[in-house]
Amino acid sequence: MNKWGLVSAVLLVGGCYMTEVVAENSVVQLTTNKGDIVLEIFDDKAPLSANNFLSYVSDGFYSDTIFHRVISNFMIQGGGMDESLQPKKTRPPIKNEAINRISNTRGTVAMARTYVVDSATAQFFVNVVDNPFLDFKSENPDGYGYAVFGKVIDGMDTVDAIRTSKTGSVGVYNDVPIEPIVIVKATIIKRGTQAPKVETDVLLDGANSADVSSQKTAPANP
Repeated sequence: MNKWGLVSAVLLVGGCYMTEVVAENSVVQLTTNKGDIVLEIFDDKAPLSANNFLSYVSDGFYSDTIFHRVISNFMIQGGGMDESLQPKKTRPPIKNEAINRISNTRGTVAMARTYVVDSATAQFFVNVVDNPFLDFKSENPDGYGYAVFGKVIDGMDTVDAIRTSKTGSVGVYNDVPIEPIVIVKATIIKRGTQAPKVETDVLLDGANSADVSSQKTAPANP
């Protein structure tokens, strides 16, 4: 299957900080064992996804999680599992904001999910190439796409170092880095002026508390 077939298959539910960052949006630094990645979070254009991500960061959820899925010509995905590939318990899923029509271009950060459109919780991925086939096309499940909620503003060299990691299969999981790529910690460097303040606003209306982060799909490599 080529990458254009991935839309129906679905993506699985995955430099140093600049001293001055000019942004009205929030800024988060991911400290990894490969280097730092600094993200601008789109509080203005993806408020639900942004506040969801910032809430997990504030709680220290991402500390000692890994980038568990790395495909060199596609994306790096993480934020939901520890080094033993055990999923962490998450909050309820959130509404998919892919309808904001921000494209999955190289360096953008998007919510990972299962086949269910509104199933994203904590896991995210960084696009390492332009992936327009992941963008919103229609409101049906096959065309809804993946919600972009930020972009890398410093540390793409770190992202590129991660993307070239040697990978293999571990149990039911494919494309797992042989050497664990660990998110040591995630830190909010700046809280944006437009960032939502009410944590419960991020929850999908009527969502249950099921942990969807461990649900597995099996997309082919692009």
